[in-house]
Amino acid sequence: MPEKQDVVAVILKDHRRMEELFRRMRSVEADRAAALEDLAALLIAHGKAEEAEVYPALKRFRNVDDEEVEHGKEEHQEGNEALLALMEVDEVGSDEWDEKLEELVKAVAHHIDEEERTILNGARENVPDARREELGALFLRDRAEHLEAGCGSIDSVRTVVREQ
Repeated sequence: MPEKQDVVAVILKDHRRMEELFRRMRSVEADRAAALEDLAALLIAHGKAEEAEVYPALKRFRNVDDEEVEHGKEEHQEGNEALLALMEVDEVGSDEWDEKLEELVKAVAHHIDEEERTILNGARENVPDARREELGALFLRDRAEHLEAGCGSIDSVRTVVREQ
């Protein structure tokens, strides 16, 4: 039986992974293109799983702000658009790469900060532990399905951006 994981902890773990991938993407000593591939897959799968499984469930709880949840979806879109812009840069490490990377980092860091202070704290305070564990399992399952489907490919990211 899989270990139970609180949805808040799972989301926070993804956020820390995204921050680590940003560090790799900034480093001339790292495989920046590979880090971008990893980030693209994680960012898309993470956002889709939150929007499908977590956000709708959290909106049902008192003191988990509906406006913040809707704002979180808008910020996913901004991050996805910035991700696509970076993926479309021809030369890793070019001035354009650095500019688009900075825009992506700003968009995602802003979202992470707000989500952790508002939505996730609301979940900590108002959602029972058992329900958070259920949501963690749903989130992980949905995220894994998107990852397995290749959600981080440039064509997939283009489709996500178009559909939102």
